[in-house]
Amino acid sequence: MSKLILSLDGGGIRGAATTQFLAHVENDLQDKASKSIRDCVDFYAGTSTGSIIALALATTDMSMEEINSLYNYETAKKIFTENKGWFEIDGINAPKFEAKDKKLVLKSKFGKAKIGNVPSGKHVLAVTYAIENRKPMVIKSTKKMYLDLYSFQAADASSAAPTYFPTRKIEIPRDSDEDFWLIDGGVIANNPTMCAISEAKRAWSSENINLSDLRVLSIGTGFMTRKINGPSSQKWGGLQWMTKGNLIDVLSDERVVAYQAITIMDSGTYIRVNAKLMEQPGLDQAPDDAMDDISRTNIKHLKALGDFWFEQYGEAAVALLLGSYNGESLDRINPKTGKPIVRP
Repeated sequence: MSKLILSLDGGGIRGAATTQFLAHVENDLQDKASKSIRDCVDFYAGTSTGSIIALALATTDMSMEEINSLYNYETAKKIFTENKGWFEIDGINAPKFEAKDKKLVLKSKFGKAKIGNVPSGKHVLAVTYAIENRKPMVIKSTKKMYLDLYSFQAADASSAAPTYFPTRKIEIPRDSDEDFWLIDGGVIANNPTMCAISEAKRAWSSENINLSDLRVLSIGTGFMTRKINGPSSQKWGGLQWMTKGNLIDVLSDERVVAYQAITIMDSGTYIRVNAKLMEQPGLDQAPDDAMDDISRTNIKHLKALGDFWFEQYGEAAVALLLGSYNGESLDRINPKTGKPIVRP
């Protein structure tokens, strides 16, 4: 029996495109088969903003429409509350944003949901990085020590992007002798697909589930278009790489993982929803690539990007979720044609 993985990238407010796309998918599933995304997904995986969406689907009863509505101007303004400290240059010698309101928003939406609330037979993971241990920390329902951890805590830690938000301290309920200081998983796996594939194989090893039994719907948040000045970069130190080189964005580039995943998966079992953030056929106004551009105009453009994705991927994605997709694997959109790249 095949298993479906839903993998969601990080990208801050650009997650608005992800939720808009998934809201369309949910509506189409209801119309065609009287099913929801939750009925079709076996393993949820997310990094950063993707972890918020994945954990909401996996461990709460929020509807996809409610999750989509989180990505609006009013909520974003609370999450991205600017740091007002004296003698602090936000993003340089202090985090650009405070963490208090982000935590409060997540706690109010997730309530008392825990990692262990994922339905029986299904799983979820959220990617973070433990800085003191200097190693990736994947919070997952397949490991008992995480089951009593509140979902909002996992989402808060997974979205604690360096220079944007403060590091988050997490005490694991079933391992209370040790605290963990965590940052955004985007620094090691902004695209969590390979983490999900590996963990899914381990989770269902007793059922003899192998790679050929897996289907993957992997959704990005768009990728960068702004150019980094090559000649100038030769003279840059740490400060310049942070301010001019957008080092965090470079570290969180998702395309290597996307290439690995589509290469190892069987043809027709993998769909990668993503696009370059630029004007192209079918997309008249491209969103800003900044993860913290929460202007009403940019959020509107991000929602339009989700609409565009559904026009291009919707039919195939719904079929993949229902187990009836007979096409070839699909990759990111070719900006020259406005159509997904087909991978035999």
